Amino acid sequence: MDSTSKKYYKISEVAEMVGLPMSTLRFWENIFPTINPRRNDRGTRFYTPRDIEAIRMISYLVKDKGMKLEAAQEELKRNRDGITKKFETVQRLRQVRDRLQEMLDSLHHLR
Repeated sequence: MDSTSKKYYKISEVAEMVGLPMSTLRFWENIFPTINPRRNDRGTRFYTPRDIEAIRMISYLVKDKGMKLEAAQEELKRNRDGITKKFETVQRLRQVRDRLQEMLDSLHHLR
């Protein structure tokens, strides 16, 4: 998972971090009130780490779990804490899997 060390990120940076097109981020911004980037005078969006985590959680529900947008909205309203725990667990498991894959690749290169 990419770390979020800056205070604000442009939409292109966020799109790259989460692996989604910028158009999807703009669309989700209109549907999910938890995604609320700030804008400057020119209209440039600036996302906070909190916005990015909300996007990752929505992506988990929509892309990984296969929920429709309306169902994801309802699930977030009903059980945000439960979703957060599951999302964090899945993220940790992916990190472990990636690290194990790196170790296996290193072992294969030693042969």
